[in-house]
Amino acid sequence: QVQLVESGGGLVQAGGSLRLSCAVSGRTFSIVAMGWFRQAPGKEREFVAAIMSNGGYTSYTDSVKGRFTVSRDTDKNTAYLQMNSLKPEDTAVYYCAAGPGRGLTTRYDYAYWGQGTQVTVSS
Repeated sequence: QVQLVESGGGLVQAGGSLRLSCAVSGRTFSIVAMGWFRQAPGKEREFVAAIMSNGGYTSYTDSVKGRFTVSRDTDKNTAYLQMNSLKPEDTAVYYCAAGPGRGLTTRYDYAYWGQGTQVTVSS
């Protein structure tokens, strides 16, 4: 089994920054891809960003390109999502996910999920 624990959410003004962390424990050798998703009230959970285990390949949804950066520290078994220039429309519960890396951008590509952390951006 794999356990994921997110942290770093909070309330920030538009234009501000937050860094989310996702600590991974358990059978980490099975993890090839780490993803970040978000879900706003009344909306579907959507893909935000993902990174492969070697850190050499990343993927972002168009709305966050140039503002968000995904990274991972394999020594610490932790993934990060640096969010800059935040906008009110970024408000959502953010989830990290871990999977085998056969796909990156859909929720079905990931077997393990964290509990989520709330990000609220005020205008």
